[in-house]
Amino acid sequence: MLTRTSLIALAATAVIAGSGLTPTVAAAGWWQHQFDMHKDRRDIRSDNADIYRDRVDLRKDYIDLRHDLKSGNLADAVHDLGDIRRDRVDVYKDEKDVRRDRRDLFWDRRGF
Repeated sequence: MLTRTSLIALAATAVIAGSGLTPTVAAAGWWQHQFDMHKDRRDIRSDNADIYRDRVDLRKDYIDLRHDLKSGNLADAVHDLGDIRRDRVDVYKDEKDVRRDRRDLFWDRRGF
């Protein structure tokens, strides 16, 4: 009889302690979402800055390519074409990252 009473008391203590810790755990989850949203916004700003720099590089490469083709310097023109290809790939990857970060931000705002 004593064992059953002590077991019930132990179980009741665990239930009461668990219900007391629930708001703390929920608050920790809320802070995690806030941190994730901050991180996603920072990533979006960083990726947008990268896209801007890559597009500026693309414009410069197109100008250089046009100049090299007019002057007949084909070796530099081939080099400029490689730069254009790499910058296009960088822009594509950064745009993909922005879309992914915006999707993550959307889900973090809704608590998922």
